[in-house]
Amino acid sequence: MKRKYEGIIILNTIGKDEAIDKMINRVGETIEAQGGKLEQIDRLGRKEFAYPSNKIAAGFYVNYFFEAEPQDLEKIRVALKLNDEVHVQHYQVLAA
Repeated sequence: MKRKYEGIIILNTIGKDEAIDKMINRVGETIEAQGGKLEQIDRLGRKEFAYPSNKIAAGFYVNYFFEAEPQDLEKIRVALKLNDEVHVQHYQVLAA
């Protein structure tokens, strides 16, 4: 049974500020390649962290809304964990 998810992804943009669009598209392609169906992408922008995280002081926040099977969500997490451009990822279920 497919569920709707919201995924907040923080991208590591150190030295890559001109390639943000490509990074956002690559994450979206990864979500779709692992079985998700993208519905919407919201760019929340670059924000400073309250304290440095792994020697990174800021990141580019992107909100992905997609539909996927629960087992596909785990595939998405693993695939994005291997992506050096993804600093943090968090997901929540919007509807069953």
